[in-house]
Amino acid sequence: MTERQDEMTGGARSARPPGRPRSQEADLAILSAALDLLIEQGAALTSIEQVARRAGVTRATVYRRFADKTALLVRALEWANHDHDPGFTGWPDLEHMFGDWAAYLAVPRHRRLLRRLYGSVDDYPELVSTYRMVNGGRRAAVVRETLCRARDLGQLPRDVDVDVVQRMLTGAVLHEVGVVPDREDAAAIAAQFLEIMKQVGYRPAPATTES
Repeated sequence: MTERQDEMTGGARSARPPGRPRSQEADLAILSAALDLLIEQGAALTSIEQVARRAGVTRATVYRRFADKTALLVRALEWANHDHDPGFTGWPDLEHMFGDWAAYLAVPRHRRLLRRLYGSVDDYPELVSTYRMVNGGRRAAVVRETLCRARDLGQLPRDVDVDVVQRMLTGAVLHEVGVVPDREDAAAIAAQFLEIMKQVGYRPAPATTES
């Protein structure tokens, strides 16, 4: 069991009596199976039947939780990306934001997941559109807030177009996962984002020293 799975199951691995899996166990098995299949073969080729078979549950068990495949895959993406983490309220500055991005992108499985997600634009477009509708607004708003804070602190030019910079950063993420060979060097990935920001006039805050 992975650390993530252990967290969702409360850290316990008690024996389960024969019969139907407990609800939480079924939830975890279904989401894990859906995410694995999405990464392995893409959204278009993934089916509810395949997910149920891999999760060790019936199709009816899956459909009791999710109306259709799109709803299931969107929930799997939310789970994988910790989209509903109540402890996350944003980043204090761009360095922390890029550090988090880089740590995520340094995991090969995460890079494959992003390629599958954005690659589904043509063969299963409802996945990207629904995921953006459900989570894109909140995620984009937090990024924009961080960029605006940097501008207000004088780290970016006062006349910078924050929306354009945000689109540039989105393009940089897509370039990282779609063009650059997979790498696990988080520091190099974070440095790439900072280099892009320097091109639009970003000036990091001076380092403080303790007396």
